[in-house]
Amino acid sequence: MSDSSPVRSAAPVLDVWCELQCPDCRSALDDLRALRARYGDRLDLRLRHFPLEKHKHAFAAAQAAEEAVEQGQGWPFVEAVLGRVEELDREGEPFLIEVARELGLDAEEFDTALIDGRHILIVDADQAEGKAIGVTGTPTYVIGGELLDGGKSQEGLRERIEEIADRLLTEQDA
Repeated sequence: MSDSSPVRSAAPVLDVWCELQCPDCRSALDDLRALRARYGDRLDLRLRHFPLEKHKHAFAAAQAAEEAVEQGQGWPFVEAVLGRVEELDREGEPFLIEVARELGLDAEEFDTALIDGRHILIVDADQAEGKAIGVTGTPTYVIGGELLDGGKSQEGLRERIEEIADRLLTEQDA
């Protein structure tokens, strides 16, 4: 869920390189919720797509997440899908349409978006940028120019993100 607008946010940015079929990304949800609760609008938390080849429904899920953004429910959709990774593993695209319907989104438009590929360029651009900066797995975080790889272990990452965010916010306020 990239923000491609030319106007940069005044808030520090936390890019979260994520994959919606990744159990580790599901585990990271609690940290993301805590960060959103702690910082609110003072930290620009952005989901960046990094579908892994080993998960066959990840690319479609990333496109569906972008359609959810278009329909105003990006984070609720992401959280719903990550919370049910096993269903995505088993059911694929029909599961994504089901989640959209459960959230009251236009499920037919989701289906059409997955067929016509209208969000492919966003997903491809995120993945290319991730590879260019050294992302190799998910979740991976980038804040204040520092890349924090949570694909191997997430232990201590939220605390490190908070340290960097606090420093950036203090510098911003100075």
